[in-house]
Amino acid sequence: MTVLIYNNATTQMERYSMNLNDAMPYNNNRTLTVREFRARSVGNIVWTDTHTMRCWNITRAAWARPIMVGSAFRRIGEGGHANQSQHYAGTSFDVAQNIGNTDRAELRGLASRLGVWTYVEPANLTPTWVHFDARWKPPACEAGYPVTRQGSRGIYVCTLQDALGTIGISGVNIDGLFGPITVNAVMNFQRSQGLSADGIVGCATWTRLTAIANGRNRP
Repeated sequence: MTVLIYNNATTQMERYSMNLNDAMPYNNNRTLTVREFRARSVGNIVWTDTHTMRCWNITRAAWARPIMVGSAFRRIGEGGHANQSQHYAGTSFDVAQNIGNTDRAELRGLASRLGVWTYVEPANLTPTWVHFDARWKPPACEAGYPVTRQGSRGIYVCTLQDALGTIGISGVNIDGLFGPITVNAVMNFQRSQGLSADGIVGCATWTRLTAIANGRNRP
């Protein structure tokens, strides 16, 4: 497995070759393995950032009990979530499907009180699991992904590159670095969709691209 980590402190992309039973990079005390983070995805690559791992470590230490991960990382071509889901960016966890409502409410409350997650979904939206994520802000669209452009790096660039490859644009590697090849691929996509071909991935480009890519390679 290839694990890509954006280091929020150094602003560098880090690449690891790992086994499914290895602990995720930057994970404390083996509370989250690569297999658990990959969850239902079937690919051989995942990505996240050090901030997301820090949020997990804090939450897991405060809970002081195992947390079942039902869904975490997912590639956009595999579908299963909304078009601009944070699962495709590697910042999101759906957990605690194996415990009762009282314990889930306790965990949801803890995640909210800790203040480390950007978003904790209310119980009326996720009654049988707990959702929390460390999404980046501000989004280009409401509850979506941030604007990315040449020189950007990180998990949303990985998601962008994955989506471009999913819809058949060749030559774009998933490395989290928004360089000239990614710029050209974005501009080609924008032209094909009648969008302004500026190479900047804002709301309109994210909306069109993720709608086309989502679930295209559903297992």
